[in-house]
Amino acid sequence: MKSLFSNLAPAGATAEHQQNNPLGSVLSSAALVAGTIIGAGILALPAVTLPAGVLPSTVVMVGVWLYMLASGLLVAEANLQAMGESGRADIGLLTTIQQTLGRSGAIAAGVVYVFIHYALLVAYITRGGDILAMALAQIIQWFGLSQPVLPMISPVVSLSGVSLWWGHVLFALLFGVVLYWGSERFIGRLNAVLVAIVVMAFGLLLALILGQVEFSRWQVQHWEVVSALVPTMFVAFVYQNVVPVVTTQLGGDGRRIRQAIGLGSLVPLLMFASWNAFILGSLDADTANMSGIDPIEVLRQGQAHPLLGVAVSVFSEFAIATSFIGFVFGLLSVFQDIFSPSFREKAGPLPLYLLIFLPPLMLSFADPNIFFEAIELAGAFGNSVLFGIIPAVMAWKYRYRPASETRESQPLVPGGRVVLTVMIGVASAVVVQNALRYAEIIPK
Repeated sequence: MKSLFSNLAPAGATAEHQQNNPLGSVLSSAALVAGTIIGAGILALPAVTLPAGVLPSTVVMVGVWLYMLASGLLVAEANLQAMGESGRADIGLLTTIQQTLGRSGAIAAGVVYVFIHYALLVAYITRGGDILAMALAQIIQWFGLSQPVLPMISPVVSLSGVSLWWGHVLFALLFGVVLYWGSERFIGRLNAVLVAIVVMAFGLLLALILGQVEFSRWQVQHWEVVSALVPTMFVAFVYQNVVPVVTTQLGGDGRRIRQAIGLGSLVPLLMFASWNAFILGSLDADTANMSGIDPIEVLRQGQAHPLLGVAVSVFSEFAIATSFIGFVFGLLSVFQDIFSPSFREKAGPLPLYLLIFLPPLMLSFADPNIFFEAIELAGAFGNSVLFGIIPAVMAWKYRYRPASETRESQPLVPGGRVVLTVMIGVASAVVVQNALRYAEIIPK
């Protein structure tokens, strides 16, 4: 498959093809995919996979990875078709959906897109705020203070602990101010630093946990509960919103797009699988048999190594931060499309940022333990529809329309109608099953 277009750079009075454009390299695009996947979703995995055990959860994880790999390639396939028919090289996800499924399809997808972002922002503010609050309480204890540091924050901080709702406010304020006032260049550099910290903390965590792993704990297998793992894993492996950026960076070259998406999603799979195995293998039998526990919190509060709790907190907070930044800007771009340029020019960016931050912040007050439920909701309903059903429907429409109505389709996923039907069927089954669970028709 050949490129649809070339990256050009000025060369005197003309322009020439950029043979070694770093933005167009497979490795650069793969890094973008991997960076999008690696985020707060990894924090929810151990608590969800614990009832199933290492082997069943790893098998499901590989299956979800393959599904999301196919989903991303179908998004790329539809995006390439949309670019070829429009003559534009910078068509985003929602624009691709609108060009493929029409205005009504784009509106429905936009609603789902906003739902996913709000659900995950609620989860990130809740967990990020909790970690920030507990860290603040720990710092106060380290300094041996028996009274609040300042009278003005006495309702907030004391030796007995920190009101977690106030941690949510601090988290939202901190990142709200940084994202509102920070330049694009500053935010890019900040995100790169945060990702580097996440990677280093991840390596340190695995090294510290390794000594606690007992391989006999990997023998636990409960295959009957594996379907409950899928929604959270759908969130953990999501990256499809950046696929149009990848297709543009790689000039519409289908072979290199496959390589970038495959490699970029494979690295997080290896990280997630090792993380899951190490965490579950480090829990003692009594802890592993307890229901409703969060293995990450068990590690954070454990005394196995003095650095372990710190490493868990650092990794968790910065993993959340990297995801949080991406989802804030993703929602901001949608709201910029929704509101007219005249309104945005008169009101400025503040109303949009308030619309992004305030609803999830209020919901975090309503239920301080909403982290796992918000992630499950986003995966079960939002990601299943937007990144499961819709990509397959778009590919079906492009591939099987009369030849006179569209340019020749170039499939990136083999299998024809059978694979597309399976894609739609799996996502539909996840939606239906979880709708029944939330309606309490079947047990949760």
